[in-house]
Amino acid sequence: MAETDAPPPSVDPRSGFDSRTKIFHSLRPSVPLPPLHLPLSSADHAISLLCPSTAATPPPDKPAFINSTTGLSLSFSDFLSRVRNLASAIHASTSLSKGDVAFILAPTSLQIPVLYFSLLSLGIVISPANPVSTAAEISRQLNLSRPKIAFATPAVASNLPSDLHVILLDSPDFHSMMLGAGNYHLPYASPPKIVHQLDPAAILYSSGTTGNVKGVLVTHRNMIAVTAGMHAVRSLDGEAPDVSLFTVPLFHVFGLFMCLRAVAAEETVVLMERFDFAGMLKAIETYKVKYMPVSPPLVVAMAKSPVVDKYDLSSLIGVGCGGAPLSKEVAEKFAQKFPNVMVFQGYGLTETFGSVSRAVGPEEIQRYGATGRLAENVEAKIVDPETGEPLPPGKQGELLVRSPSIMRGYVGDEVSTAATLTSDGWLKTGDLCYFDEDGFLYIVDRLKELIKYKAYQVAPAELEALLQSHPGIADAAVIPYPDEEAGQIPMAYVVRQPGSNLSESQVIDFVAKQVAPYKKIRRVAFVDAIPKSPAGKILRKELIKHSQSRPQSKL
Repeated sequence: MAETDAPPPSVDPRSGFDSRTKIFHSLRPSVPLPPLHLPLSSADHAISLLCPSTAATPPPDKPAFINSTTGLSLSFSDFLSRVRNLASAIHASTSLSKGDVAFILAPTSLQIPVLYFSLLSLGIVISPANPVSTAAEISRQLNLSRPKIAFATPAVASNLPSDLHVILLDSPDFHSMMLGAGNYHLPYASPPKIVHQLDPAAILYSSGTTGNVKGVLVTHRNMIAVTAGMHAVRSLDGEAPDVSLFTVPLFHVFGLFMCLRAVAAEETVVLMERFDFAGMLKAIETYKVKYMPVSPPLVVAMAKSPVVDKYDLSSLIGVGCGGAPLSKEVAEKFAQKFPNVMVFQGYGLTETFGSVSRAVGPEEIQRYGATGRLAENVEAKIVDPETGEPLPPGKQGELLVRSPSIMRGYVGDEVSTAATLTSDGWLKTGDLCYFDEDGFLYIVDRLKELIKYKAYQVAPAELEALLQSHPGIADAAVIPYPDEEAGQIPMAYVVRQPGSNLSESQVIDFVAKQVAPYKKIRRVAFVDAIPKSPAGKILRKELIKHSQSRPQSKL
C-alpha cells in the first residue's frame, strides 16, 4: 500500500484486517509525507513543522529545553540559532561531510539536541551510544559504525581510541562553535552537500531480533515519517503545546524520536542529566510538567511507591509508555492512584524508529494491556512462527510490519538484515502478538524468550504481570531454568516491597492459584533490583547467567 493510499474496500473497518490479503491496515487517516524527490533532512523537516514559514513565522517565545538539574534553559530562538551556528562551524572547521559518521558518547544535556539537529542538517550520520557502556561494548559499536569523529564528555572520552578525533561537549571550543564566536561565525567556505530523504541519518544500537548488538541504519525518510505521523495525530487531537519531561535517555531511539517530535510540536522539554526517581517527581512539581514518555518500570514505581505522595503532581495529565510491555494489572493500579493521568501505551522497535502502534485519545487508553492501534501509514501481518501462514484477528503469531519508518538494515551484517527484512519490505519483529477484533495490538512476549515447559510454551511477560500485581512485590522477572524432566521451568526473580517478608512458597502459591499447571513458577530468587536496559527491557541474559552460576554469587 502506498504511504497515502486509502485501505482497499475489502478491509474490515473495525479491525483493519483484509481477509483477501491477510494484512492488517492502520485505522488512522493516512499522513501525506514530503515528496521523495524533495531534498530534506529530518532536522529541517521538524523545524519546518515548528516554523512553517521561517521568513514570516518567528520561533516561539518560550523555552525549548530546560536542564532540570541546573535550571538552565534554551529558548526556541536560542536553540535554532545554536543549531545553525554549530552546523556552520562543523562544516567550516572539520573535514566532516555528508555520509560521515559521528559517534556520540555523552549523558543527556542541553548540548545534545543542538548537536543532533546540527549534524542531521548537514547529512552527517549520528551514532549515539550509552555513556556507561563498557570498553568492549564501545569497541563493538565503533567497529560497526566506523565513525570519523566523536563527541563526548571528559568523563567518558577515555573509553574512546586515541586515534579517533574527539570534540569535548563541555569545552570552551564547543561552546564557541554553538555561539558563533571567534572564527566560527564565518559563512560556509563552500555550501554543504544537499541532504536527501533516503540518505542515512543515524546508526542506533539494538540487540535486533536475535544475537549480539547490531547497528540499525535509519534514514532521514524513516525519521520524517515518524515525526510527521506524531505531529498529525497531535494536531487532530487539538492538543496544545506544553511542558514535557524526558526520563528516557536521548541516545535511545525513544528519546531521539521524542526529541524530534517535541521540536516539531513546539513543546518545552525538561531534560534530566541522570535519572533518579525523586528528582523526576521534583521536576514535575517545579516545572508543572503535563506529559512525559516513560518505561514500564517507572509506571510500576509511580503506582506503588509512597514517595510520590510527597510531591505535587497535579499538573501531570498524561504519560506515554513504551519500550517494553505494560501489563493490564499495572495500568489499572496506576489508574487507581492517578485517576486524572492518562497512560498512552505504544509499541515500536529501534528497527522501526520507535513507531508501530500507539493509543490515541481517552477511549483507546481504556484498552488495558493493548499497545494501541497501528500508527499512520503502517501495515502488519500476524504469521504462524512455524509455517509462515498469515493469521486473522484473535490468533497469536509473529508480528511483521511494513511502513516508511522501517530501517534500511543492519550495518555490516547482511545475514541479519536478510533474516529480518523480507524482499517485499516486511520487518520480522520477533514478537509474539495478536490483534483483537477492534484492531488493538497485544504483545504477548518475545518469541525467543518463550519458556518451553514440556510440550507447552510459557510467556514470561504474563507471569511477570501477575507477580507485579502482588502488593508485596516491587518488581519481578521470569526466566527459563534448565530442568531434566521438563526441559525448562519458569523461575522468578523478585524484588520485595520495603518491609515485605514474602517467602518463596508464598510467591509460588500466589501464581499457582491463577494460572494453568504448566505455567506455575517453580523456583524463586529474591534480589535488590531487576537488571534492565535504558528503555526498561529486562536483561534476561544476565538473570539466566546468574541463575546458572554458583549459589553464593551476587546479582
